[in-house]
Amino acid sequence: MPEVHLKLPHHQYVIHVRAGLLAELGALVRAVVPHDRAAILADQQVLPRHGQAAKQSLEQAGYSVVVQSVAAGENHKNLQAVAALYGTLVEHHMERKSPIFALGGGVIGDTAGFVAATYLRGVPFVQVPTTLLAMVDASVGGKVGVNLPQGKNLVGAFHQPQLVAIDTDTLRTLPAREFRGGLAECVKHGVIRDEQLFNWIDDHLDAILALDSASLVELVRWNVRIKANVVMADEKETGERAHLNFGHTFGHAIEAVQTYGASDGYSHGEAVALGMVAATRLAVNARRCDASVLDRLIRLLDRLSLPTSAKNLPPTDALLASMQLDKKVASGKVRLILPDRMGAVSIVGDTPASAIVAAWNSLRTS
Repeated sequence: MPEVHLKLPHHQYVIHVRAGLLAELGALVRAVVPHDRAAILADQQVLPRHGQAAKQSLEQAGYSVVVQSVAAGENHKNLQAVAALYGTLVEHHMERKSPIFALGGGVIGDTAGFVAATYLRGVPFVQVPTTLLAMVDASVGGKVGVNLPQGKNLVGAFHQPQLVAIDTDTLRTLPAREFRGGLAECVKHGVIRDEQLFNWIDDHLDAILALDSASLVELVRWNVRIKANVVMADEKETGERAHLNFGHTFGHAIEAVQTYGASDGYSHGEAVALGMVAATRLAVNARRCDASVLDRLIRLLDRLSLPTSAKNLPPTDALLASMQLDKKVASGKVRLILPDRMGAVSIVGDTPASAIVAAWNSLRTS
């Protein structure tokens, strides 16, 4: 079935995945969040492409719709943007039962979700992701938040959506670099949970890159099922949900030190690709997993034209300092997600600093 059901003790919702879904958005939402008013918070680059279709669908379902564009890019995912959005909601008299729609990628999903979690102490929230990264990761699971200058996602909340509506046709307007970056998260799911998915991506890569409709629906649905299962097992990231951060402790450090959204820097997906290689090489060096895992990972990332080495990384001391701000740090120790084998990872909190430095340096020399 194209729907994935996410059930938690206090809340449950449906993640719809199919082509052409924007036209059905209003009818889907009316069934779960009936109200007379709604707000679409949309990425300013996405709004001209998909905003009218979303607005029209909601209006046909009886909503009076306010649309507010939000500046694109990780560097705009901050408290200043949140404050401006609060102002828009107050100006248009959005109420406690007025749903907020996040239309765009992970940045708008995180930002709009944080606004929804905190405006009037919490209002209904609907995720309408338009990037592959947001579809398979950020839109599912209720983690919302914004960045501080010191680090990524340091202010946030858990606020589950009422519905996730994924129209895979929106991927056809996505720049190729962003699409490939989203595939890094799909590869991540294969490494941490499902070797069969990893192999399927490898086998169907030509169809995926050609944006074959059936392949895109299967890719997204498969990854959403994995993400949903992890969230249902550990909603608040007290244990295994941290597995989803494989590659991210290294990757977030790259993003933070290079300055969010730097035009000449690495995108999120590219940084995660580098982070997965660094974490896996560290695991191989520590004899936690076989070298074949690293070989297979690098080979697939190379096929995706994602970076597996980087001679232009920021200074190692700055990267190490950024890692100390990671949310998984406990008692001053960086906790890493390291592979045990293809399809399984562990949380490791006793990694020597010298091993982390060696992992960073390996990216510069490989």
